[in-house]
Amino acid sequence: MAAPDGAGAVVRGVFGHAGFRAGQGDAVAAVLAGKDALVVLPTGGGKSLCYQVPAVVNARRGGGTALVVSPLIALMEDQVAALRGRGVVAAALNSHQDEDAQREVIDALLAGQLEVLYVSPERAVLPGFKRLLARVAISLVAIDEAHCVSQWGHDFRPEYLRLAELREVVVAPMIALTATATPVVMAEMARALALVSPTTVIGDFARPNLRFSVQHHRADDDRLAAVVGACEAAGLRGTGAGGRAIVYCSTRKKAEAVAEALRQAGFAAGYYHAGRTALARERAQRSFAGGRTRVLVATSAFGMGIDYADVRLVVHFQAPGSLEAYYQEAGRAGRDGEPASCVLLFGAADLMTQRRLQGERGGAAVIERREQALAAIDRYARQARCRQQVLCAHFGATDAAACARCDVCTTPDAVSDRPIAVAAAALDGDARATVLAAIGHLRRPVGATTLAKALRGSRAKTVDVAGLLDLPEHGALADADEDAIVATIAALVRERLVVRRGKKYPTIALAGAEVARSGLPRAATPRMATARTGAPRARTGLLRGRGGLTSELARDLDQLRRRLARELKWKAYMVYQERVIAALDAQRPRDKQALLRVPGLGPAKVERFGDQLLAVVRRHDDA
Repeated sequence: MAAPDGAGAVVRGVFGHAGFRAGQGDAVAAVLAGKDALVVLPTGGGKSLCYQVPAVVNARRGGGTALVVSPLIALMEDQVAALRGRGVVAAALNSHQDEDAQREVIDALLAGQLEVLYVSPERAVLPGFKRLLARVAISLVAIDEAHCVSQWGHDFRPEYLRLAELREVVVAPMIALTATATPVVMAEMARALALVSPTTVIGDFARPNLRFSVQHHRADDDRLAAVVGACEAAGLRGTGAGGRAIVYCSTRKKAEAVAEALRQAGFAAGYYHAGRTALARERAQRSFAGGRTRVLVATSAFGMGIDYADVRLVVHFQAPGSLEAYYQEAGRAGRDGEPASCVLLFGAADLMTQRRLQGERGGAAVIERREQALAAIDRYARQARCRQQVLCAHFGATDAAACARCDVCTTPDAVSDRPIAVAAAALDGDARATVLAAIGHLRRPVGATTLAKALRGSRAKTVDVAGLLDLPEHGALADADEDAIVATIAALVRERLVVRRGKKYPTIALAGAEVARSGLPRAATPRMATARTGAPRARTGLLRGRGGLTSELARDLDQLRRRLARELKWKAYMVYQERVIAALDAQRPRDKQALLRVPGLGPAKVERFGDQLLAVVRRHDDA
């Protein structure tokens, strides 16, 4: 089903897109035809456009206001700010507003001035609000994060169960949207919201740019070493380069402990959980959004509505309670389409933690469903099958191809359904000094396990190929356990005496040293250090790669974007996204007509920011 021409004009002229993504056009066409719709598009799939476009089309035809039910005030505010930035008349009613602000929104609604109105589920079912709705023209009702309606879902909100009451006072199509829903949850959503023969749109759950992997650990020390290694491999030291990471923990206490460990390891890390004050959470999120914090350690409270394009890494320090929760949180990586990693650190104790957190709420049937969800995450972690295939199959896509990127696809021999090994204690004294000396004598990159084998005296082919038979310390720790040597290396990494490099096959080296192509170790030069931290290289114009900013013009456009975001109290992507910067850098427009042809801008933003954008472009072209 193709979207009507009016919708195409809105998606181009208002939202600055060349056209609809897969699934969006079908959803928009259904709503504009007066039909209900059920939309499941994965994170980054563009769910909001499915109701925002018909909202604008209907409003500009005199069809009334679109009502959007959203579970989070912060998410509402972000959406309203983004819509206003595109020239759409949008507002929200929420408990953070004073009485005068709420009255102003209600007056605008009654006067027919609003194109889109956001409310919480709690407000939506209030008798007074329903009486208000009965007095105005409502063009459609959109239920965002609609999986919250299901007791089988991972974000169940009892208030969602009453949203079908809106159908008693509003005669308009209803569209329910979510990023994660199994067939069981989708059926529950349709029943609970009283959807009538809904048009169902299900997106492609494969994320080609994400590399999923699972590591089995019991002890927190090993998990911390794994997090440090992953952040190191993602290039997240310092504050100058691009990219950021989210580390999810199951408990508040764990989130604080992991954040502190990362800070001690030299990373700019903060933490976010529901136990902090609203001001502290806001500051943590702003620091992360502004790049002052490169790594944010959080519980699931840092969840719905999170939209940062350049998250290069998502680590789950502990397994969540379901694959739905895992996919939604892991899916916050790589929203810009660039490569990103999603790492699950798994241990059997994680399932016990989830049982303790969930308790006995919901009765026998719900508890049984939760046990099924825990069994699904356990199977995902243990079975040797392509991670993307497992995730896609969980959401009903049984024909997904192997991804050729996850740990199962790339290193099948290293992945098996083995029991989790007991963590070994690190060595100390002379044995620890021997390990450190051996790392200093490495003539080429090697993995921690290969070095451990060499220190125990192994003459295996992997040790020989790595050139470790001639290592001075070969066989020096013959009596030590291999796992204890690996644990010692992990401890040295945490203490920043040793660094891990590489993603697919991590290797180790002394901190502050590089291994030359000739195989001989050498000290890092200032130029090398600059390249690693992502600072600008003199006269090259390169700023950061991997799809990010790549020129001096791009840097200045990004600085303008950040300055405007601070002035407007918006997030940077609401001003314009990085893909707009890339297009401006490539096209070098000289007037507003040319700006209108830049994907992702649109007339409202050209009118608002066009003069400043053109001034930056001309300054570089005329230099």
